[in-house]
Amino acid sequence: MKPKISTPKRRFLRQVHEPTKKYLEEWIDAPAHIHHIAHRMANPPLERPQSRKEFQHLLHGLEIPEEQTDIHEKFGYGVKTSENGDRLLIAWEAHTEYYSYQVWHIPRGKTTTLEFGPITFPDYQFPLSPLGIEVNSLDILIAPSTKLSPQEIKACMPGPHLYGSLIFQKDISVIANFTPDEHGRERYYISSESRETLIPQLSALTDTLVAIENYTHLILLPYQAFGSAVDQVHQFEQRHLYQRNVITTQLETATAEKLQQWLTVLTQDFMNVSRLAESMRYKLSAAVPYDTIVKGNLKALKEQPLPFCRVISEYIHHKITGVSDGYQQLMNRIDALEDDFQGTISVIRTKVDLLLQDQNLALQDQNLKLLVSVDKTTKSQAILQHTVEGLSVIVIAYYLSGLGSYVFKALHEAGILGSYTFASGIFVPISLGISFGLVFIGRKILNKQLFNDH
Repeated sequence: MKPKISTPKRRFLRQVHEPTKKYLEEWIDAPAHIHHIAHRMANPPLERPQSRKEFQHLLHGLEIPEEQTDIHEKFGYGVKTSENGDRLLIAWEAHTEYYSYQVWHIPRGKTTTLEFGPITFPDYQFPLSPLGIEVNSLDILIAPSTKLSPQEIKACMPGPHLYGSLIFQKDISVIANFTPDEHGRERYYISSESRETLIPQLSALTDTLVAIENYTHLILLPYQAFGSAVDQVHQFEQRHLYQRNVITTQLETATAEKLQQWLTVLTQDFMNVSRLAESMRYKLSAAVPYDTIVKGNLKALKEQPLPFCRVISEYIHHKITGVSDGYQQLMNRIDALEDDFQGTISVIRTKVDLLLQDQNLALQDQNLKLLVSVDKTTKSQAILQHTVEGLSVIVIAYYLSGLGSYVFKALHEAGILGSYTFASGIFVPISLGISFGLVFIGRKILNKQLFNDH
């Protein structure tokens, strides 16, 4: 049994080495039986801390002593030893998009024969259902100093083909079937004739293999949604091609109602394409870096072929080659489709603006004509008003002259005035002045009254 780590030393190790797995390597050994499971998080910033709490509940449910646990922000493990000396190691790790568990059963006996299937650690049962969508599930056997025949390997690893290689340029064999068994797990068999060769490579080897598996499955996980999106994009492309042909032929003669109808339909289609684009960007955007991770880990294996197996990289490359490129091509098609919709909508809006300008110009012409007509009417009214005022002055002067003539005649007969004819002649210009004054005063009073009314 490994020595316990004291609390002060554990704190120091967290400060200096977090989040390294260095001290997990002290606990792992071979032979070993490993169950690996990875789950994708729908909302990583929220679910990553929840997965950490889930791991703490898992340790509690398995009754793993607290002094045998080490938990960091994104990595942790716990170790439990049974009465017969077998060791159970649970490791948790949270990544950008997924988190994973590795359950190691390390028997005490170094020559113990382990088999694929359920973990046989005494009274072990995985006590919870992890969060999120399952990405992959692996069943890994590590058997040092053991060499099975091809027939024995095929018997315990069902599937149409076996894939395997010598890795790390060492005498370490890795064989996989890439076919889920009755428990939904893909099987890996790792062996070496030399414990001294295998044990130092265990941590790096398992990390490399699970990284290849996890990221391969993450690349392929949205493939069904990708296929559905390809069909949708094709339908939108055909629909927009038809719309654009109709608009091109009818744009010059289109009415305002027809333009409004086109804008409504195109805007709805554009919003649907935008929603599809955002959804697929979220699902497919990580495929390119994941593809790079997978190829980098395959290269790190430094594979050499085994005589009765196809190399592991052959299967992985067959599964993922062209997938991320296809995802990128789909996103390019969606982006181009969005640009096409925006361009067509802009053309129709330009046409609407031109129609509005034509209507405004026509309205301005009507207003100008109305102003000209009003101006003419105003001038006519002014001329008529001046004519009426002039006639009014003449009429008033005429009546005043007549009245004055009667007065002067009466004064003449009374002997007061010598010649009433002369006086009447002199009074005519005076009556004209009085008439003009009355008309001027009357017009001023009327204008003042109209101004006060307004």
